[in-house]
Order: sequence, then C-alpha cells, then structure tokens
Amino acid sequence: MANKALRIVFAGTPDFAAAHLQTLLDNQHHVLAVYTQPDRPAGRGKKIAASEVKQLAALHSLPIYQPLNLKSIEAQAQLAALAPDLLIVVAYGLLLPQAVLDIPRLGCINVHASLLPRWRGAAPIQRALEAGDAETGVSIMQMEAGLDTGPVLTQQRCQILPNDTGGSLHDRLAVIGANALLGVLDNLDNARPEAQNHPLATYAYKLSKEEARLDFSRSAFDLALQIRAFNPFPVSWCFLPNGERLRVFQSSAQADVPTLTELGLPQAINGSVLHCDATGLLIACGAGALLLTDIQLPNRKRMSLHDMINGHLLTLKAGDTLL
Repeated sequence: MANKALRIVFAGTPDFAAAHLQTLLDNQHHVLAVYTQPDRPAGRGKKIAASEVKQLAALHSLPIYQPLNLKSIEAQAQLAALAPDLLIVVAYGLLLPQAVLDIPRLGCINVHASLLPRWRGAAPIQRALEAGDAETGVSIMQMEAGLDTGPVLTQQRCQILPNDTGGSLHDRLAVIGANALLGVLDNLDNARPEAQNHPLATYAYKLSKEEARLDFSRSAFDLALQIRAFNPFPVSWCFLPNGERLRVFQSSAQADVPTLTELGLPQAINGSVLHCDATGLLIACGAGALLLTDIQLPNRKRMSLHDMINGHLLTLKAGDTLL
C-alpha cells in the first residue's frame, strides 16, 4: 500500500539532491522542512552562496535549517519538534549521529549514487568512471551510523557509456535516483532491506583540484578515464611549457602512435608533444599517447583544439613538454 501521507524532512545540499527534492514536491509528498549545508563561498569570486537545495526550498517557501552539524542537543530537539515520519537524505554532506537516526518514526533513508557496497563515500559517480567500471547505479538504503553501510532497500543499475563524463552520468543518475525514491516511498510498508556485503566495500574519496593534475607517466587509457570523470569538476589540468595552466575536458587514448625518434627528434619523455594540429594535441604518456581535443586556456573560454589552432591561440610543436 502506498504511503501517501508521510511527514518527510529532506536533507541534501547540491543539485543532485535538489533533483530529488523537486520530484518529491512534484508528486505532492508532504515535505515539512529542509536541512542543507550552511551558505559557503563559491565560484571564482568566492561570494557566499546558498546551496541548490536551499534555493529550491526557498522557492517553495519550505522551512530551512542549516546547522553546522546535528550533534548538539539543541539541533536534535529542533528536528524532533518537526515530528517527521521519515528523514530522506541525499548528498547532505554530514554524518548523522545515532540520536538523529532514531528521531523519525520510520527512520532515515539515503539515496546514494552507486551500487553499494561499491563506492561508499563522497564522490561515487566520478570514482566509478575513473576506475573504468562498466556500470554503476543508485542504491536506496536504510541509514545507520556508519558511512553508507546500511541495508539496501532497492538498487537501480545504469550502464556507463563510452562518452559519459562525470556531468552526464550525474544527470542520468539523478533521474534514476528520484524515480527509485518514489517507488520506495510508495511501497515502504513492503520493504525488505538486504544487508550489504561489507568485505566488498570500496571508498569514493572526495575530489580535489590537485588530484586532477595530469600525470603523464600514467597510461593514456587511465588519463582519458580521469579526464572524463573530472568533467565538469574539478577538471583535469596540466602546465604548458610557458607555465600557464591548461584545463582538459575531452581526450582519447591512442595505442599506436609515432615516437619523437621516428619523427627525427630527440627521444620522447612523458608529457612530450608528438603533434599539435587541428586534429588534436597528442601527448606521449607512460603507455600510449593522449589526444587532447577540448581544452581551456587561462582567461579564455573552453573550445575545441580545432578552433584553438585556427584562432592561433595555441602554438606548440613536437618535442615541447607538458608538465
């Protein structure tokens, strides 16, 4: 039987979470209030900005709570006063103590963008892509005090396509997750949660801009996966010979490529330019070579290598080295 009159508190922060909140609102679920991370600096100007969830909640005149954490007695009493039947958590960004998990009458459920127990943690979408996984998906679980360790209510699988980026996979999983959440809410009375196989767990550590630097001693295949995974954030990058930072959005791995020796130039080192023309910027790697096709120079818009070469914005020659 569908649970159509549940008193729901929603906790989430980024746009992935906002997509789930929007689906709840569109389907007339009773959202009592929203919890989201405090406003923080964002963007190039580092101006204080509200989360996507806060912006959506404000549009719908929902009560908004932004505690630094939920460890204090005061914060817990505030949540308890709402008397929720259920707390739904989607990419909130805070671990919930057991005292909070015990407040809702029906407990707390979490929407997580991976096939648990694979890729527990902060960046499951990007880590699945970076690892070369053939598929990923969404898991909806009952929450417990551990990090993404709770029993799973349902899973929906999703193939990772050859041209997927972190952005495209994020958008597809947001739709899958929102629909799966509706299904769980409509059948909550019949839910049969299954314990995770904990020894199979892997962890999706938080992304960093420093980690996104391209290490050309790695294989071209691995770097191409990294570039896809880190598009649109944090975006892979390297240094040009003049010290400027080059951001890379699209690339492809090449197995059979000419060496600089075959081109009549000194022996290649990792990061050496093999050629730079309208077809792309080909870079020697630890194994194979990486063809960069969509890049961004400092203070320039993102563009294809073809347009950049035609506009005389990039002048590299065989034998130059990227770092």
